[in-house]
Amino acid sequence: MYSLTGKVAVITGAAGNLGRAVAQAFAAAGARVALVDRGLEGLAAAQAELPAGTDSATFAVDLLDAQSVADLAQRVVAHFGGVDILANIAGGFTMGPPLHETSDRDWDFMLDLNTRSVFHACRALVPALLERGGGRIVNVSARAATQGKAQMIPYCASKAAVITLTEGLSAELKDAGITVNCVLPGTLDTPQNRAAMPDADFDLWVPTAALADVILFLASDAARCVTGAAVPVYGRS
Repeated sequence: MYSLTGKVAVITGAAGNLGRAVAQAFAAAGARVALVDRGLEGLAAAQAELPAGTDSATFAVDLLDAQSVADLAQRVVAHFGGVDILANIAGGFTMGPPLHETSDRDWDFMLDLNTRSVFHACRALVPALLERGGGRIVNVSARAATQGKAQMIPYCASKAAVITLTEGLSAELKDAGITVNCVLPGTLDTPQNRAAMPDADFDLWVPTAALADVILFLASDAARCVTGAAVPVYGRS
């Protein structure tokens, strides 16, 4: 078990399947957790699933609203006294039409959901990590970032941008003691994916708890010499 004892971790998308798994893994490792998502109801449910005694707080924020995210950084620091870890879990996927039939709205939706959200969170919270004298940032890209797929171009592009953001931010922050890495999951074993692909072999997919373990490693001191990495987590698919 990797230790995060006493570390303050901000987790975006904390009410989602992966976000909840990451929050539980971080809390079990001793972290104090700031749960960030859009809706209070989902955040309350995620908080209720944490181990007893976890020092946690919830923050309802629209990650696409730059001012709200800037305010979030101030609120988290005011509540916990600082920030040591940022786990950018928020994101999503939709299939689309061929590129020549893709609207600006659909393109922007994927880029906003998967890339702008990470940009806003990093821009707002990096100063808190710098103030702390070091820290960890873990982003979520995807296996689809490594090769464009038909009718998935906006999604693939948005996740490829996360890799580039990770690499560039790692170069900017490496001398400040802040590591920046991302994970590239294959298909996650979630209720939504099972419903969408009922004939698939679910045993080949990546359990959210397994991906959370990799994110926990990258957020821990064990990964202190790992930065700028895009870590494949493909399961057996």
